[in-house]
Amino acid sequence: MSEYTVSGRFQARDGWQEFETEVDAENEDVAREHAFSEMGARHNLKRRQVELDEVHAA
Repeated sequence: MSEYTVSGRFQARDGWQEFETEVDAENEDVAREHAFSEMGARHNLKRRQVELDEVHAA
């Protein structure tokens, strides 16, 4: 498994908030799914409230 850095933004109460997180995943698609899951669990967000800009190997 590789480590990926996922960056994007999510819809907060006072506007859009930028974020960057690192996840362990098999490939970029799995890294995207982990990022959606993590942001949803951490901030109680739906997928439509999260926009992923970039996924790259760390």
